[in-house]
Amino acid sequence: MLRTASRTTAVAAACAAALGLTLTLAASGPAASAVRPDAGGRHTAAEIHRFLSAFYGHHGPSDSSREHRVSAYLKDRAAHTEGYDLLLCAQNVPREITVGRVTTAQSAGVGWATITTVWGGGSRDSFTAYVGLDSHPIELQDVDCGR
Repeated sequence: MLRTASRTTAVAAACAAALGLTLTLAASGPAASAVRPDAGGRHTAAEIHRFLSAFYGHHGPSDSSREHRVSAYLKDRAAHTEGYDLLLCAQNVPREITVGRVTTAQSAGVGWATITTVWGGGSRDSFTAYVGLDSHPIELQDVDCGR
């Protein structure tokens, strides 16, 4: 009986270890794949959404984001745009910003989302933000204010 109990305990321990390893791999699998699920090293829609949400925050990009997370092309356009903030397509700071669903075009190497700004009084406006799928680190490539 002691031998049976030891064998049962050993089998239970082995099963628990196997289950623990399986759960560990399952937990680390999506996290690892969320970092780079695209075999070509391109940014995914989920990564772009996280980037745009962090970039725009609740009221617009920080000075640091404007400096380090915007393409040289867009920085130049913004520097030559008078009368409004090109990255927000607005003259003022919005009360709230939301990022819509991201679409990616693999053949064009770009992803984009509609950015919605909410203003005092509840009025809304929107524009499109573009991110290069191959930009490392990820950065805002362009915006279309629709003007």
